[in-house]
Amino acid sequence: MNKKEQIDLILRRTVEVHNKDTLIEKLNSGKKLVIKFGADLSRPDLHLGHTVALRALKIFQELGHEIVFVIGDFTAMIGDPSGKSKTRPALSFEETRRNGETYFKQVAKILDPKKIRIAYNSEWLSKLNFKDVLSLASKYTVARMLERDDFKNRYENNMPLSMHELFYPLMQGYDSVAINADIEIGGTDQTFNLLVGRELQKNYDQEPQVVITFPLLVGLDGKDKMSKSLDNYIGIDESPETMYEKAMKIPDDVLFDYYKLTTDLDLAETDKLIKQDIIKAHKVYAEEIIKMYHGEEFIKQAEERYGKVAKGGIPENIKEVNLSSESSEFKLCDILVKVGFASSKSEARRMIQGNGVKVNSEVVNDINATIEIKGDVVIQFGKNKFIKVV
Repeated sequence: MNKKEQIDLILRRTVEVHNKDTLIEKLNSGKKLVIKFGADLSRPDLHLGHTVALRALKIFQELGHEIVFVIGDFTAMIGDPSGKSKTRPALSFEETRRNGETYFKQVAKILDPKKIRIAYNSEWLSKLNFKDVLSLASKYTVARMLERDDFKNRYENNMPLSMHELFYPLMQGYDSVAINADIEIGGTDQTFNLLVGRELQKNYDQEPQVVITFPLLVGLDGKDKMSKSLDNYIGIDESPETMYEKAMKIPDDVLFDYYKLTTDLDLAETDKLIKQDIIKAHKVYAEEIIKMYHGEEFIKQAEERYGKVAKGGIPENIKEVNLSSESSEFKLCDILVKVGFASSKSEARRMIQGNGVKVNSEVVNDINATIEIKGDVVIQFGKNKFIKVV
C-alpha cells in the first residue's frame, strides 16, 4: 500500500477533518509529525468501536510519525462528562495506572508498542500554579464553553454543572500545547474538546493542530454506540469463538459500516458481497476480525463451533468451573452468579423466568430449581454462553 492509499484509508473513515488541505500539506512536508491521541483509561477493555481511531494511528505509525498516547491521569480526577447528562465518576491515580496495563496490552494487537510514546498529563498539569490556571481560563469564555451540547443542556435544565468540569476541555486542550501536537484524532463525541486544543495552540503561538474525528461504531443492537455497559460490543480480547458468534449477529443494515470502519477490505467488493449474499458477508467479516486479532489458524475452530451452536448443539472445549468441592447441590440461581452469567440473584431469577437458561440442553424455568453436580453439568444461557460445571 503506497502513501496515497494509506491516507485515503484514513480519510474514508473520518467524519470531519479540520482542515483537510492542511492535513495533506503536513503529511507531504517530510516532517515527522506528532500525532496525539487521548487514551480513556476509565474503560480499559477495548472493543471494535475503539479500533476505528486506533487503526488510523497504525497508518500514521507506518508512515513514520510519532504516536503520543496522552494518559489523562490528572484529568481523570475530574472525569470527562462528554455526551453525558451527569458527572462521570473520577478515577484514582492507582486505578489509572492499573487500567493502563490492561489497555496497552490490547493496544499492542494493533500498534507497535515500541513506537508509542506514552505521556501522562500530570507531568505538566500538576506543575501549573493558580496564576497559570487563571491565565489558561482567560483564553476561553463561558459562552463558548456552553456551546458544548451536554454543558448547555445541563445548564438550561438546572442540572448540576460544576466549575471544575468546565476546566476539563481546557486541560485536554492544554495537553496539545504541552506536546506541541500536529494532529489529534478522536471520536465525534470529543470534537468540542479537540477544537479547544486548536484554539489554545493559537493563543500559545503554536501552529494549530489538525483535528480528525471518526464516527462512533453502532453496537450489535443496531441503535446505540458500541459499549460494554450496553452489552452490544465485540471485544478485541474475546475468544475467536465469541467474536465469530457476535459477528454473525451484526444487523444487516450496519454491516457495511463495520467493514468500512474496522477493516481494510475493498469497499466496492464488500458492497457487492452484502447485496448478493448477506450470510456469506457476515462470515467473511467474522473471519477477518478473527484473523486480525487472533490469527488465521483460529478461524476454522470458531466456525465449527458456531455451526454446532446454531443447530442447537453443545460446542466442545467449553470453559469448566469446579464447584463440586464446595457442595454436591446448588440452587440454579447461585450457579448462574458463581459462573458469572448473572451479576446478582435477582438477575439470575429474571434469566430463568425468561426461559433463557438450559441445563444439559433442557430449559429450566423454576427459579427455585436445585441442580445436583453429578458428572458434567452444562449450563447454557441464550445461544452463545456455555459453561461446564463439575
